[in-house]
Amino acid sequence: MGLDDHRSGSYQLCPSILSADFNRLGEQIQTLEKAGVKWLHIDVMDGDFVPSISFGMPVIRSIRRESKMFFDVHLMVTEPGRYIQDFVDCGADSITVHAEACEDLDRTLQMIRDSGVRVGVSIKPATPVHDISHVLEDVDMVLIMTVNPGFGGQKYIGEMTEKISELREIIEEEDLSVDIQVDGGINRETLPVVLKAGANLIVAGSYVFNGDIRSNVREATAIMRNYTDPFE
Repeated sequence: MGLDDHRSGSYQLCPSILSADFNRLGEQIQTLEKAGVKWLHIDVMDGDFVPSISFGMPVIRSIRRESKMFFDVHLMVTEPGRYIQDFVDCGADSITVHAEACEDLDRTLQMIRDSGVRVGVSIKPATPVHDISHVLEDVDMVLIMTVNPGFGGQKYIGEMTEKISELREIIEEEDLSVDIQVDGGINRETLPVVLKAGANLIVAGSYVFNGDIRSNVREATAIMRNYTDPFE
């Protein structure tokens, strides 16, 4: 299984453009592609579900024209079902919604499935894994937030390691093809921790974009290789 594999179970570094320099966004995305990165994590924040406002469809549509990367769109948006088709139309390859943001989570997940892209569900640090156990058969990915959503550069919440392990155990016990993605506070110290706990999709913002992007990608990829042998 390789880092260019979009099936469940592949290991991917998913740089979050929330930490990019938006004055050089296109250039930095090209640098990621040349460094071998296949996934791009795109955080959409509405100022309601989370305090911050980030960006929306126009930005995604713009970078879609110049990139062949897998667009992993994370909607931190109240009632995201209103916008599923819009994000698909502007280039999303995967859409993740928050369980806490959906009045009817099952219906929202089905809308994503019907749109033809990968389906993800996310939970905040305070939300137990049990709250989404009933939808695990309906998703391709669970995103465990390892910081409180809404701001970049936060410190990894150590208690989330146990939550990752709990989810991995459930997935294996029920023989499900579900990826575990983590987002928040990922760096050279916490990356091995989440990999060992069972995560296979790694969102990283400042870890990738602060400093030399190519060098940072090489370091993160080397850590992933050492702990998971994902390229075999």
